[in-house]
Amino acid sequence: MLLKTFGWSFAITVVGLVVAGVLWGWQGLAIVGILSILEISLSFDNAVINAGILRKMNAFWQKIFLTVGILIAVFGMRLVFPVVIVAITAKLGPIEAVKLAINDKAHYQELVTSAHPAIAAFGGMFLLMIFLDFIFEERDYKWLSWIEKPMAKMGKLDMLSVIIALVVLLVSAMTLATDVAHGGGDKTATVLLAGVAGLITYLVVGGISGYFEGKLEEDDEDGEESAAGAAAPVANGAGSAVGLAGKAAFFMFLYLEVIDASFSFDGVIGAFAITNDIFMMALGLGIGAMYIRSLTVFLVRKGTLDDYVYLEHGAHYAIGALAVILLITIRYEVSEVVTGLIGIVLIGLSFASSVVRNRREGKPGDTSGTKAEVTSGV
Repeated sequence: MLLKTFGWSFAITVVGLVVAGVLWGWQGLAIVGILSILEISLSFDNAVINAGILRKMNAFWQKIFLTVGILIAVFGMRLVFPVVIVAITAKLGPIEAVKLAINDKAHYQELVTSAHPAIAAFGGMFLLMIFLDFIFEERDYKWLSWIEKPMAKMGKLDMLSVIIALVVLLVSAMTLATDVAHGGGDKTATVLLAGVAGLITYLVVGGISGYFEGKLEEDDEDGEESAAGAAAPVANGAGSAVGLAGKAAFFMFLYLEVIDASFSFDGVIGAFAITNDIFMMALGLGIGAMYIRSLTVFLVRKGTLDDYVYLEHGAHYAIGALAVILLITIRYEVSEVVTGLIGIVLIGLSFASSVVRNRREGKPGDTSGTKAEVTSGV
C-alpha cells in the first residue's frame, strides 16, 4: 500500500536529485533537497484538507488529481507562476520574463518579491475563507469545543464569514500595506484589489462546486427513494458510494487546484531565501509537491480522516494560522520555520486528541455508530 501510493514520489525524488547533482553539483543537490523538505513541511496541512475533499470524488478524478493535478502544481505554480508574476509586474512579455529569470536572477527575484503583498493578500483571503466557513459550520464532532460551539452558533448569521474576511482585509490594507518591507511604498490599493480577487475566487469556485455537489446528492437521494422496496439499492453511478463524478467532480477538482495554489504561495516566496534559480526552485518544490499529493491519496485510501476525526480540525486551524501569517508578511518577515512548525504542531495535537478519543470510546480508529456530539475535552 505504501509503495503503491508513494512509488512515483520515491522515483521522482531519485531522478530529481540525480539531475540536480549532474547539473549543479553537490551544492545544487543540497538546495533541491532542502527545498523539497521546505515544501513538505509547509504543506502537510494541505494534504489533510485535500484528502477531505478528494474522498468525495470517484476513482477517475482521484487519478486526475494525482496526474494532471501534479503537472499543474509543479509546472504551473512552481515554475510558470513566478514568471507570470514578473511579466505582469514588470510589464514584460512571457519570453522576456523567462530570459530575465535565466540571465538576471537577482532582478527577477527582486520583481517577484515586490509582488509579494498582492500574492499574500490573494492567498491569505482565500485561505481565511476556508477557515471561517469551517469554524462557523455546525459539526458532529468538536475538537476545541470552547471555540467551536459559540462559533457554530454565530455561523447561523448569513454571510458572516464574508463580512469578517472583508473587515480583516480592510484592517490589513490600512495597517500592513503602507511602507511595506517587500518593495516599499504604499500598496494599500494593490492589497485591497488582490484580497477582493481572492475572496471572489473562493466564492465562485467554491460556490459552483458546492452547487453541483448538492445537486448530485439530491439526485442520489431521489434514486434511493425510487429504489425503495427493491431487493438491494441500485447505485446510480454518481452517488456517494462511488464518489462525485461529472461536473461536480470537475469543479471540485478546480477548487482543489486553487487551494493548492494558495498553499504554494508561501513556499514559492520562501524558496527565494534559498535560491533564485527558477529551475532549482521548480525541481525542489515539485518533489515536495509530489509527496503532498501522494500523502493526500494515502489518507483517502486508508480512511484516516474517518478514523481520526479531529485531523480536519487541526488542518483548518493551521489554514487559519497560515492565512494570518500571509497577511502579516505583507509588511513583516515571518520565517518559513515558524509557518511550518505551526501547521505540524496543530495537526499533531489534533491527531493526539483523536487517538485519545478513540481509546476513550473503546474502538480505536472506529468512528462508526452514533453521530452524537463528541468533544475532545480540550
